[in-house]
Amino acid sequence: MEKGAIGPQKLRELIRDVPDYPKKGIVFKDITTLIKRGDAFDEVINIFLEKCKDRKIDLVAAVESRGFIFGGALANRLKVGFIPIRKFGKLPAQTVEQKYDLEYGTDTLEIHKDAITPGQKVLVVDDLLATGGTIQATCKLIEKLGGEVAGILVMIELGFLNGRDKLKGYDLFTLIRYE
Repeated sequence: MEKGAIGPQKLRELIRDVPDYPKKGIVFKDITTLIKRGDAFDEVINIFLEKCKDRKIDLVAAVESRGFIFGGALANRLKVGFIPIRKFGKLPAQTVEQKYDLEYGTDTLEIHKDAITPGQKVLVVDDLLATGGTIQATCKLIEKLGGEVAGILVMIELGFLNGRDKLKGYDLFTLIRYE
């Protein structure tokens, strides 16, 4: 399918709502129904490419696990390296960690200590912006290592959770926003 043939509204229609997952009262936004369509997945990556085409980007960082889907594909298309941001205890070498708040407690993200050289420009990519804690922690990890956050690209934003408020000062683009 040609570039631009699928717009944001069609991409939104391809995302499946799963009620009461992972717990009662939550409506999970399932992206597997979008990424199984090659043309739709390609369109998301094309839109992300367009949003960062005029920036200097040395690396793409993404949070496990669904962020890896978009971050890895985008890094490949940009011909830059990819940095996995993982939950505590999942990376094999020396790491730097960052705790962050969840609605129901705290969690910890890690990055390899040698993942970023000071001064490198790092693009953050994720599938979902909810309360903002995960992406905020990712940005802090990049900055702890001396990197500069070159921007943040997110496929879905749950605007009613106000996660954007935690990311003031960063260049943030979200493709699909739910209010």
